[in-house]
Amino acid sequence: MAIHDDSFRRVLRARDAIHARYAAPLRLDDLAHEAALSPFHFLRTFRAAFGETPHQYLTRVRIEAAKRLLLADAPVTDVCFDVGFQSLGSFSALFARRVGAPPSAFRRRLHHFAFGAQRVYIPDCYLAAFSQF
Repeated sequence: MAIHDDSFRRVLRARDAIHARYAAPLRLDDLAHEAALSPFHFLRTFRAAFGETPHQYLTRVRIEAAKRLLLADAPVTDVCFDVGFQSLGSFSALFARRVGAPPSAFRRRLHHFAFGAQRVYIPDCYLAAFSQF
């Protein structure tokens, strides 16, 4: 499906709304309204533009936000609700499926790597060249 510039700009507005309000309950109708498209047309256009449905995209954004909060040592229960999930069990199961480990194990594994007995030396030049921070 070819996407016209106007339609692409509209779905970009909805995508930006997802990033701005991922913790809030977002329905397809809300996002379609943000894009000024019918829900059916919005769904097809969003999938064509980003390769996934708005719900899949929203879930991915929430999981990425959860990873950041977990690495900042926020409690798993707080992370679950802070990123917009309604059930701790559903969040933990989905997180484990997507990331490969439950939230608490994800944090332990990365903390062990970063602060455990095995220290890793990374040259400053490499960090400067390849770091996102």
